[in-house]
Amino acid sequence: MSSSWTAYFQNQLSSILEEIQRYVEMETPSHNKQAADRLGEWIRDRFSELGCRVEVILQTKYGNQIRVEYGEGEEHILVLGHFDTVKEIGTLLAEPWRVEDGKAYGPGIYDMKAGIVFSYYALRAIQDHSLPLNKKLVFFWNTDEEVGSPSSRKRIQEEAKGSSVVLVVEPAFGEGALKTSRKGGGEFRLQVKGRAAHAGNDHAYGINAIEELARHILNIQSWTDYEKGTTLSVGLAKGGSASNVVPEHAEAVIDVRVSRAEEAKRITELMQTLQPVHPEARLTVTGGFEKLPMERTEGTVQLFRHAAQQAALEGIVLQEMAVGGTSDGNIAAEVGAAVLDGLGPVGEGAHASHEHIVVERIPERIALLVRLFSTL
Repeated sequence: MSSSWTAYFQNQLSSILEEIQRYVEMETPSHNKQAADRLGEWIRDRFSELGCRVEVILQTKYGNQIRVEYGEGEEHILVLGHFDTVKEIGTLLAEPWRVEDGKAYGPGIYDMKAGIVFSYYALRAIQDHSLPLNKKLVFFWNTDEEVGSPSSRKRIQEEAKGSSVVLVVEPAFGEGALKTSRKGGGEFRLQVKGRAAHAGNDHAYGINAIEELARHILNIQSWTDYEKGTTLSVGLAKGGSASNVVPEHAEAVIDVRVSRAEEAKRITELMQTLQPVHPEARLTVTGGFEKLPMERTEGTVQLFRHAAQQAALEGIVLQEMAVGGTSDGNIAAEVGAAVLDGLGPVGEGAHASHEHIVVERIPERIALLVRLFSTL
């Protein structure tokens, strides 16, 4: 094995950036199947050129998913990533690909097209140097992560159940920390039905849906428990039709984040057992948890320690972090898999106009993937 994979990939940096540019300039919003499939075909061809067994999993609503297999044996490492983005077609005009001040910019570069490119170059290096693998590698690239992975959830969990470990090439946290736990996330909608009435002539007859909703908002937000890592945020609220009408309808949308699965259960039960304050008001609660927490298990701790040891061989000191956002790592963790997340690029600006990755950190991140793929 090379004494320094970081130096090896430093010598390939220009071609790596060209590959990333190609990914970025193929815009892939989650809801545009045709656009996603265009990049999917490129990804399929690139991994096929390495002699991998590539399966295209056809989809009707979202882009086709890509499953790549390399190596032999019963045991396998699952590598997860997505190539859909939250950026619409045309974003590239306002946020063009560019490299300046040591940073590469472009829609979707950080979250998370660069991670797939890193995986490709790591695998190519393993081939070029005939590195032996302890386990087969399975890469699963999906196209609907940004909208909750509705069409890929089942397949991700099937792959994760049979894997030894799961590596997620989502972007790193901050200056390069890996993510050993993620909060679970959900969204609930609370709808209130009151009774309309003229605000001047018949006020007493009315049941004010906004008032009813306001009382529940205060109650729901009080369920936040920072020590447990549980937060509830009423991010949207609306109701009424005119100032002189007692409002008949009102509703709120509640974002919920939890660090533990039992908290997801607790909040769900609280939401489902809400009772009207006004005896004649009616409540309807819909929604739920999209992704349960990715908890820091003993398997994840061991996986991080191994990664830290491998990183040290490249002169890198790895840190770990708990984060609030979700990824497909949450879905894999639901079935008991040991998951290590944040193995992609260093940078910032996910979903923002200043989205970028730090160019000088690219070689070391691919170097770590080579070491993990070949030693786990």
